[in-house]
Amino acid sequence: MAEFWTAALALTIFLYVLLDGIDLGVGILFGFERDEDRRRQMLQTVSPIWDGNETWLVVSAAILFAAFPLVYSLVLSAFYLPLMLLLAGLILRGVAFEFRAQSHRTRGLWDIGFWVGSIVAAFVQGCAVGALVVGLPNHGGQFTGGAFFWLNPFAVTSGIALCLGHALLAACWLVRKTEGALRDRARAQALWLLPAVAAALALLLFYSLSLDLPVLHRWSARPEMAVLPAIGLAGGAVLVFGLQRRRDSLPMIGGLIIYVAAFASLAASFLPYMIPFSITYLQAAAPASSLSFMFWFAGIIVLPLTIVYAAVNFLTFWGKIVPEDEGY
Repeated sequence: MAEFWTAALALTIFLYVLLDGIDLGVGILFGFERDEDRRRQMLQTVSPIWDGNETWLVVSAAILFAAFPLVYSLVLSAFYLPLMLLLAGLILRGVAFEFRAQSHRTRGLWDIGFWVGSIVAAFVQGCAVGALVVGLPNHGGQFTGGAFFWLNPFAVTSGIALCLGHALLAACWLVRKTEGALRDRARAQALWLLPAVAAALALLLFYSLSLDLPVLHRWSARPEMAVLPAIGLAGGAVLVFGLQRRRDSLPMIGGLIIYVAAFASLAASFLPYMIPFSITYLQAAAPASSLSFMFWFAGIIVLPLTIVYAAVNFLTFWGKIVPEDEGY
């Protein structure tokens, strides 16, 4: 059961980072667009899915709370401030998303709110990942670090890298979902965002080497993990090929491959630890009776239904948007 819920937690976190990364990235690119028609089209591409994407954040928190209470309490103590900033960013962008359509004199203010909320949410996510890679100070499951330990230089670099990554994914999404001038602009943005993301990842690698982070030792002990960055490079090649040949679906597929490879690299570096490198998933798991009880309801009914709902939602709005429509 511990293995099942570890896999379920990894899946839900990945789906949240990937799917919410799309609409956070659209919010980041939104701030660099001045044309109102193109701004409206950008929002139109994510309006049917953006709130559903955040369902995965709630599901991940629920699994962590019920199946891994030790990690839940430790992570909540360590990341209290970034979690509050994340929620504030998500609330701000959600309110701005709805209010800008009904406002005229204050639309510019809500546009700034949508952009800032998107950047803050993406940035603190990246900072939290970077702080975990550096190491979460704890003793016997009790957090022993300071309130701003997650704001170290490595974590800030990681936060910037994730903002760039979300923007790249969103540019691929806009190529897939739009036509005309907005699609051409998204193609150009993707072409300069890809090397920017690669440069940020290279900077993180050299930074890790300079700090001699423990996570690097996992790569030397498990050389087979080298296949994961190779898959990420293949995703980058697919993305560039699709942009150059103007095949609108391929950049998005390339972006998805890059995200899968990045997440798998991180997961493979940490396993079997949930808090690297101090608490394993077996040490963190709730009693077997609790995990089994959850499995027979949440595991085989709620989780599959949520996945089916998300899949149907995306398939229903699969095609390109029609800019003239008031709705989708």
